[in-house]
Order: sequence, then C-alpha cells, then structure tokens
Amino acid sequence: MTSQPWPTELRLNKAGDQLSVAFDDGETYAFPAEYLRVMTGSAEDRGHGAGPRPPIPGKAGVKITAVNPVGRYAVRLVFDDGHDTGLYSWDLLRELGAERDRLWFEYIQTLEKAGLAR
Repeated sequence: MTSQPWPTELRLNKAGDQLSVAFDDGETYAFPAEYLRVMTGSAEDRGHGAGPRPPIPGKAGVKITAVNPVGRYAVRLVFDDGHDTGLYSWDLLRELGAERDRLWFEYIQTLEKAGLAR
C-alpha cells in the first residue's frame, strides 16, 4: 500500500491572499484566497444535499486571516468575510491543486450563467 503525499509546508503570504502548500513528493501549489474560498468544503456553502455546488459570488478580494490545524488530516481556513466552517483536508488540497485550471474554469462559467460577478 502506498501512502498518500503528506504536506511538508503551509505558508500564508503576508497579504493573506495566497496560501502555498508543499507536499513530500515534490508537488507544490499556490492557491489564491478567492479560489480556496469558493471551493470550500463547507456544507453551508456547497449546499447540504446532492447536486451541483451553488456558486459563491463576490469573493474576488477575500483574504485568509488564519490557518488552523484540524488533527493531522486538515486545516480550517478563516476568511475575512467571516467564513470559517470549511475544512481543507490534505487530499482536498491536492485535488484543488491538480484540478485548479478545470475547477476555476467551471466556477467562472457557473458565475457567468447565473449573472453573478467574482
């Protein structure tokens, strides 16, 4: 059984608008705060049921104010818009990094179809 890559560093820049994550397999990702905010794992923002995730508009200027560990499997990010209920597991962060271009494109399309702005 192969082990999943493990984070070796999480670094929030001074402006609070980018979180960098490095993994022990050499992969690194730099996440804009807006991207992490709109891709939250929070049931509140994802919709409590099955189906597509509702778009979260108006987060272009959001900042991360805190990165809090949750056990050994995740972090809870606190955003300056008051959102603090989303957990970002190591697996989720890997997925968000690896699939960033596709996920961001789909998010922008969803906003545009709904007539909403970032």
